[in-house]
Amino acid sequence: MTPWPTAMMRWVPAAMIVGGLVFDLVTPNPYTGDTMLAGACVLAGAIQSARIAVLTCLASLVGVFVLTVHGGIIREGVGVAEILNVVLSSVIGLAVNRALTRSGRRLATVRDVAESAQRALLPDPPPRIGPLAIAARYEAAQSGARIGGDVYAAEQTRYGVRLLIGDVRGKGMGAVASVAVLLGAFREAADEEPDLPGLARRLDRALDRDRERRDRGGEEYLEGFTTGLLAEFVHRPEDPDEVCDTLRLLNRGHPPPYLLDGGTVRTLEAAAPDVPFGMSELGGLRTVPDEVVFPPGATLLLVTDGVTETRDREGVFYDPEVRLSGLGPMTGPQHAIDVLLRDLVTWTGGAPVADDRAVLAVSLSQP
Repeated sequence: MTPWPTAMMRWVPAAMIVGGLVFDLVTPNPYTGDTMLAGACVLAGAIQSARIAVLTCLASLVGVFVLTVHGGIIREGVGVAEILNVVLSSVIGLAVNRALTRSGRRLATVRDVAESAQRALLPDPPPRIGPLAIAARYEAAQSGARIGGDVYAAEQTRYGVRLLIGDVRGKGMGAVASVAVLLGAFREAADEEPDLPGLARRLDRALDRDRERRDRGGEEYLEGFTTGLLAEFVHRPEDPDEVCDTLRLLNRGHPPPYLLDGGTVRTLEAAAPDVPFGMSELGGLRTVPDEVVFPPGATLLLVTDGVTETRDREGVFYDPEVRLSGLGPMTGPQHAIDVLLRDLVTWTGGAPVADDRAVLAVSLSQP
């Protein structure tokens, strides 16, 4: 549905034509309404379709011709000038309309390319992997974009179901290259590395190699990093197609996940902080995964800082644990995401998205 201010604007050229005609008819001859007729032509070219813009220009030309005849100045210089003024404005308006139409087509092509790139880089995860139900949602902050710096993935591996959610420094198309590197490394290494620390090291090396290819004096080389969270649902030893209720989490500087169980929400804080991916040159010991008992029927909610750093009108950050505790219980991952995003709109009062945000939710079916 077209917003009402935009819909009202479409009627402004017609109102200008009527206003110009009325003004010209009720005022003495020295006062003319041709400027309003000319303005209607230019405005129609900018805000209306090509067909409506042509009709508006024709209406203005007919109007100015009628006015000059009615005023008896059709053969005088002032009458000719009024007609030429509207003719010139019509030409300008139609030229503007044609240029905007071409620009709109190019923008639509760019948006289609961006959408195709997002589908290639961030395909929707499968709705189910064994007993796990999965859902995801992505919202880009960059105006007109459908892809940005946040990333998520879910992979079935020989070691269990592994999840990734991350936030590449920056947003918009500038972060797409790092997103591609991170996702490619995760999809390759998730089925090869026997544990999450090994998988994390592979992601570090991939991002380090990618940074070495960048301009050494550039911001992406000096300050490039990616916060990320790895999660793993371990296979049952007796049944490789099933997962047990052991959840392992390895947090590399990322917002913690949330465990939604019935009407309760618990923040799964990391036992020890760690540096983001792509900062391995800082050295130090990397943290070991945390283990959590994941009850059947519960939902794991993973988010990026586009969620946790969303502010209300008073500048207060959004807290999923506090806000979602009163909105449960959640019936599954898609329901959890829908509730979260609706509550974010309520929290901001409908303000535009200020940062890329990604949400990945996973539920374990009841046995």
